[in-house]
Amino acid sequence: MSREPWAEALYARIRGCTSCALAQTRALAVPGEGPLDAEVMLIGEAPGANEDKQGRPFVGQAGQFLDELLAAAGLARAEVYVCNVLKCRPPANRDPLPGEIDACRDYLDEQIDMVDPLVIVTLGRFSMAKFFPAQTISRVHGRAREIAGCFYVPMYHPAAALHQQSLRAIILEDFRELGALLERARRTRGAGTPARVVGPTEAARLVPALSAVKGASPPPANSAGQPAIQGRLFNE
Repeated sequence: MSREPWAEALYARIRGCTSCALAQTRALAVPGEGPLDAEVMLIGEAPGANEDKQGRPFVGQAGQFLDELLAAAGLARAEVYVCNVLKCRPPANRDPLPGEIDACRDYLDEQIDMVDPLVIVTLGRFSMAKFFPAQTISRVHGRAREIAGCFYVPMYHPAAALHQQSLRAIILEDFRELGALLERARRTRGAGTPARVVGPTEAARLVPALSAVKGASPPPANSAGQPAIQGRLFNE
């Protein structure tokens, strides 16, 4: 299937999804947006109030700062693909529940397969936990890891700087390095490293490879056997 009808069908499923209770409280689901052949994919945590009203990701204050961050990396919003771990807003921006994350898991895995980016930037703790479940943002932010020709880099959520001004310079510096990382990823893919294909099974295999740290304990698992994702920084 070509990417355009693939995306159309996927977005329709997301907009009509009733897999968890968030379907009853959302205004609009927020599938994601951006070029379907984008080299960079940014994965946030969950829609906020503005996103819930418009059905688009990162359209609030955090989205304005994200545009500034991308400019620091030499990128424009129109060049990157943006989505979230959750496709619907948790009421009052509360923490997502494990069942809600599980309900959206396949959607996100399918988006990663569809876009097949060179670089995946995780924004915030929940997004980071999908690939780095044993880590903390303060420890690994800005530090990329390469698996099968794709580079994964955890970043603070842009909203973090809105609540804690001291993080603004840190986040900007991390994003300034993104341009160089993208060039490195282009060279790696161009050198013949096979394009990544990550579905739910493959993503589960990558998690321990990405999160492995000498001396670290394995992350706790939820009832489905997936790494548990606990805590939350900010919604958009």
